[in-house]
Amino acid sequence: MKKKMIILLSAMVICLIGIIVWYNVSLNLTDLVPDEVMEIVVFNGNSGETTHITDEQQIQHIIQNLNDVTVKKWKPSVGYTGYSFKITIYLSDGNEADGWNNFIINSADTIRKDPFFYSVVTGKIDYNYIKSIVK
Repeated sequence: MKKKMIILLSAMVICLIGIIVWYNVSLNLTDLVPDEVMEIVVFNGNSGETTHITDEQQIQHIIQNLNDVTVKKWKPSVGYTGYSFKITIYLSDGNEADGWNNFIINSADTIRKDPFFYSVVTGKIDYNYIKSIVK
């Protein structure tokens, strides 16, 4: 009986350590080649307007900026509504980019990709640049 209890406690400790590591690991926001991006669609949650960014220089700037950002889980986003900008990235083949797509930028240092909010660890989202482009 004592041996079973030790095994159970060991398994629980290993699971707890795994969850802590998973929660605290840093992630690259995007890893895209700007030349492969055809369009960035930004829905402005403040105005309800959608902006389609197709200008190559603007795409280059936004994608390079997002590629330089590293994020970490901050807190659960369940139950939160409202946001500044929802970003959807389309590649040259017309498909949505895999991975970090359809995420929400709340500020220069906070994004939301349900079910979590993420805080920026490295770099800074050029929030003002995006804000200057969208309607």
